[in-house]
Amino acid sequence: MPVVVVATFTVKPGSADTVREACTRAIAAVHEEPGCELYALHEGENVFVFVEQWADADALKTHSTAPGVTGLFGEIGPHLDGAPDIKLLQTVVGGDPAKGQLRP
Repeated sequence: MPVVVVATFTVKPGSADTVREACTRAIAAVHEEPGCELYALHEGENVFVFVEQWADADALKTHSTAPGVTGLFGEIGPHLDGAPDIKLLQTVVGGDPAKGQLRP
């Protein structure tokens, strides 16, 4: 069963460029990880949000220790304003299934 992750990072003032650059460099490596169905970065004011979909819990577990994400956290850690907010979610489909869930 696919696992959806929403990971939110609040950045310190003046750190947005550094965090954006580090995140965009990590994306290509993460896209190559087994079971990665979606790994998309979004940006707001002093906040970055990854919306992710993994094929299953095992793929997500492997991702959590993979070089792409461990290197990313090591690089951006000093630029974050607090700990990342990471939520693991399961899809609840309603309405039109094509519009009511993420698709790989």
